Amino acid sequence: MFEVAEGIYQVRGFDLANITFIRGDSGWIVVDTLTTPATARAAYELVSRELGERPIRTVIYSHAHADHFGGVRGLVEPQQVASGAVQIIAPAGFMEAAIKENVLAGNAMMRRATYQYGTQLPKGPQGQVDMAIGKGLARGPLSLLAPTRLIEGEGEDLVLDGVPFTFQNTPGTESPAEMNIWLPRQKALLMAENVVGTLHNLYTLRGAEVRDALGWSKYINQALHRFGRQAEVMFAVHNWPRWGNAEIVEVLEKQRDLYGYLHDQTLHLANQGVTIGQVHNRLRLPPSLDQEWYDRGYHGSVSHNARAVLNRYLGYYDGNPATLDPLSPEDSAGRYVEYMGGAERLLEQARASYARGEYRWVVEVVNRLVFAEPDNRAARELQADALEQLGYQAENAGWRNSYLSAAYELRHGVPRDQPTMKAGSADALAAMDTGLLFDYLGVRLDAGAAEGKALSINLRLPDIGENYLLELKNSHLNNLRGVQSEDAGQTVSIDRADLNRLLLKEVSAVRLVFEGKLKSSGNPLLLGQLFGMLGDFDFWFDIVTPAAKSEG
Repeated sequence: MFEVAEGIYQVRGFDLANITFIRGDSGWIVVDTLTTPATARAAYELVSRELGERPIRTVIYSHAHADHFGGVRGLVEPQQVASGAVQIIAPAGFMEAAIKENVLAGNAMMRRATYQYGTQLPKGPQGQVDMAIGKGLARGPLSLLAPTRLIEGEGEDLVLDGVPFTFQNTPGTESPAEMNIWLPRQKALLMAENVVGTLHNLYTLRGAEVRDALGWSKYINQALHRFGRQAEVMFAVHNWPRWGNAEIVEVLEKQRDLYGYLHDQTLHLANQGVTIGQVHNRLRLPPSLDQEWYDRGYHGSVSHNARAVLNRYLGYYDGNPATLDPLSPEDSAGRYVEYMGGAERLLEQARASYARGEYRWVVEVVNRLVFAEPDNRAARELQADALEQLGYQAENAGWRNSYLSAAYELRHGVPRDQPTMKAGSADALAAMDTGLLFDYLGVRLDAGAAEGKALSINLRLPDIGENYLLELKNSHLNNLRGVQSEDAGQTVSIDRADLNRLLLKEVSAVRLVFEGKLKSSGNPLLLGQLFGMLGDFDFWFDIVTPAAKSEG
């Protein structure tokens, strides 16, 4: 626990993010809740032990990433929020951003995150040492309680438990929904995750929508001119504070120009014909930015951020028709190996390249052989050796963890016996807008199982006053709010809370019918048939070897 300014304390090192406690007249105002209830509760217990027990009056989510809201149930109970004893404040668009990003592609994101964060690696000089914006990510179930108040427009001024706050909305920066916070009494500027101790990600290696570098730069500039020139301390939801106005202004200026430069100069090169496959080897920061520790690429990198900017504007296609319709790696790999003279000749040349320190080239070439012959132990070992060397040399924590995780799986296989993370948790389902819930079911639909089938269901959710029409045609599940069809094959009435339980397999449809909680007319089998077409995703899918082909 550290004191940032009078009445402002942060607990750092318990999780990937920081949790901030701000002293109010009668209790604590908490900014961000870490990833899991266990770490949040431990932080609260530390603060209570050192500073005295005080109730939590307000929880603030700075933005819509799980390491900032997932621990909320370790601090407050849903009943406290429902009764008004605790309010939860978040930026506009928070729930959609939190759920959509973490659910629709959640399984793939979470699996890829095991590489970015090195979660399966041993701790140490040859394993995981850091995550750039924190030392480690907590493991365990996430929680989520919906905000009771959203900060709208450009921002708002509020007094919370006697403490004045000014909120500055910064949508589309590090998160689709995010906000900076100015505390005028303490002259303290909380820059959320928009300004931390490193270049951040415009594209995160776990996968997400590409972020807006130009908008990010402009929002930092707004914060600089609105608050920065009077701030005496600047802190964030990761890393450490900075004190003294001169340093605060300099950091804000150089972080502003960092993202602005990446945006402008990437497009400067793109407009000269530099492609997404070239720009990361061409773009360089000016010394005035490159030589600042807080602009170095420990989390984001100039390399993958430049490609992100170009992708945001021009997409993945480089304009060369030779790359327009490529073969899949597992289909082309064997042909590459054949053209290179076969596996033994390829390995012979790759070992010579490895001895010369050409690790990037070795990884590129031997990857072809691994995909052509996944059981070729010599290829896997050489590929792992080269990946480890890239990892040891990487300044970027995500790159290091990714290289070393790939090497680990090449040597030992995918750790399918390890615990998995689920995107559709109980809290996530409960927090989802109903339309988004049905969108998620559409993602889970096994297209092969649905092929040739058609059905329509009127779904009525009396507890929330919503009606939906679900239609399955052409192996696609459509949902339409506020519409009911006279031709629907089944009409189902069920409370949304019970629908959640049914989807989580906490209760059977038969049980709900017996209890009078599920009422149906028409063909009573259709809803069950639809749910029977929903697939569950394998968390531990292959990454560095050919993936098993989906039957869907």
